[in-house]
Amino acid sequence: MMASMNSEPLAVYRLMPSTRNLRTLRLDDSLVDLKRRQLQGDRAPRPTAFGAEWTGDPKGRKAEFASDYPGAPILGGRLVDHLGADLEKSGPLLPVRVEGSPEDTYVLHLVDRIVDCVDARSSSRPKKATGEMRKTVFSPDALPLDLPSFRVPQFPVAVQWNGWAVARLAELLGDDLETRLVWSQDPAAEPHPSPWGF
Repeated sequence: MMASMNSEPLAVYRLMPSTRNLRTLRLDDSLVDLKRRQLQGDRAPRPTAFGAEWTGDPKGRKAEFASDYPGAPILGGRLVDHLGADLEKSGPLLPVRVEGSPEDTYVLHLVDRIVDCVDARSSSRPKKATGEMRKTVFSPDALPLDLPSFRVPQFPVAVQWNGWAVARLAELLGDDLETRLVWSQDPAAEPHPSPWGF
């Protein structure tokens, strides 16, 4: 894995289901508990399970990367089978209860790892309410390259994804995954103009 990471310029992404005709999962009130944990850290209880319901056209396919909320990646069983061991380096995979689906079909990737790797001088000032930054620049030497995903202290309610993990997910999901470039070490690469927008 490290060899393939070193052959490509470092990059960080936001991931979400594509805008194709896919059904996605929307968390219930358990999203509040997740946000509280992300903002308050160990002062808030750690969630142990989540509830969600399907949204979108009932005739559409169910997404395997099933949540568009930036801090709550919900993954189907096939993704967990292929990437579970790597994902757990960043945090646990917790069950998501979905009415009408078997209990072990979907999990939420609770990304616990917070890494101070943002170049604050080169990045936009974080929004007061959320910490979202219009432009985020990462310090290459501080990026946690061994982790598939991580969060940053400036914007703790969003999950950032390392390029090598995005490549593996995209290989499995193809056009069902939208990858928005947040930052790249390649100066010719164009970050998405609004990576955290909808």
